[in-house]
Amino acid sequence: MNAAAILNRRQFLRTTGRAATTLAAASNLAPAVLSAGSPGRTIHVGCIGIGTRGGDLTNGVAAAPGVRVVAISDVYGPHRQKGIERSRNPGVKAYVDYRELLADPNVDAVVIATPDHWHCQMVLDAVKAGKDIYCEKGFSRTLAEAKLMRDALKKSNVVFQLGHQARQATCALQARELIARGMLGPITLVRTGRFKSLQPEHPNWRWYGYYDRWNRPDPAEVLKDLNWDRWLGPAPKIPWNERHFWHWRCYYAYGTGYAGDLLSHEMDFVQYLLGHGIPDTCNCSGLVALLRDDREVPDTWVATYQFEKPGRTVTFAGSMNANDHQPVTICGRDATLRFDNIAHDVSTFEIIPAGHHRNAGLPKGYERGKTPIQPNHLVDWLNCIRTRSTPKCSSDEAFVETATFLMSLKAQQNQRMVRWDAVREEIV
Repeated sequence: MNAAAILNRRQFLRTTGRAATTLAAASNLAPAVLSAGSPGRTIHVGCIGIGTRGGDLTNGVAAAPGVRVVAISDVYGPHRQKGIERSRNPGVKAYVDYRELLADPNVDAVVIATPDHWHCQMVLDAVKAGKDIYCEKGFSRTLAEAKLMRDALKKSNVVFQLGHQARQATCALQARELIARGMLGPITLVRTGRFKSLQPEHPNWRWYGYYDRWNRPDPAEVLKDLNWDRWLGPAPKIPWNERHFWHWRCYYAYGTGYAGDLLSHEMDFVQYLLGHGIPDTCNCSGLVALLRDDREVPDTWVATYQFEKPGRTVTFAGSMNANDHQPVTICGRDATLRFDNIAHDVSTFEIIPAGHHRNAGLPKGYERGKTPIQPNHLVDWLNCIRTRSTPKCSSDEAFVETATFLMSLKAQQNQRMVRWDAVREEIV
């Protein structure tokens, strides 16, 4: 079967069923539930959090070959019902408490797609339960959480994947190989960004259950179907607040705003291409420029990162009030490599030689068919479950992602440049 082609964040979920899953034998490092069976046995997956992103991921898992969704968990009744319907399994079990799903011996692996404030506890609990894990980005809300998660994962035999889909693009793999060969010369500048302006009556991150749904459900009916205390979990205890439930990305108790939701995509993609690790310094400014509702997180975000040893600067500029376009651009002394889009939507690239380097025989850009098509990000994780190998966005890469985006958050909130202390693993 053919692996999925170059896919963006939503497309890869719709096409997972066409992607190939490697059927290599499981090693003796596999959890007992997998190593006890044949190499081609069905992987039983439980999906935790069936909201906006979780609903899409449930579709993707249910469509994957050699996989069955056997359990779903959500604290909101309509989301549980959505999970049941999307599981494609009439025998699927539905849980309110995710810990009951983790205790289910029929579950081999879990997909965690809850708001970010739950990621740490759920990952730690899944590790203890011996379940392989696919977790949505951002990895965590704090550096302390990221350390706990990384250390627990590295001490386990769990196969872990963080949800950064840009790493699945075949054109990105080809660009990475060209960069590694020095085709661009020394790389001193990388430019990234995220822009999206919506109608004034539909401000960003104010949808109700999906990216294009704006009709407000009756709050009283929502509360009847919701276990609010379980939804809050480790977050500060507050009375029922529908805006926090539906629009959690706007509040720091549950996420990290632009930093972990959007900047993290771009910076993880740059890390995949260049592998330079955690930046040395970061300056960042953020402002609520137009979306002056009760949100705590800025709608405008500009960060500048410095990597001192390679002499490299990486910039991110984002606005929810403009429809500008900043494709990922890698600027080298001898040539510039420019992708066609933001990180998780890339499909091709062009190479633009510098004036002094025009006759160097550089390739013009992405050459289709030259590099084998890559499996999508979800299937990469499933492949690695079967082979007990390391996915493209492992726990080590997740820690780099988290330290990087949290540097921008701390710099913006403290209104000063911050530095990464590699010895102490702290932002100072």
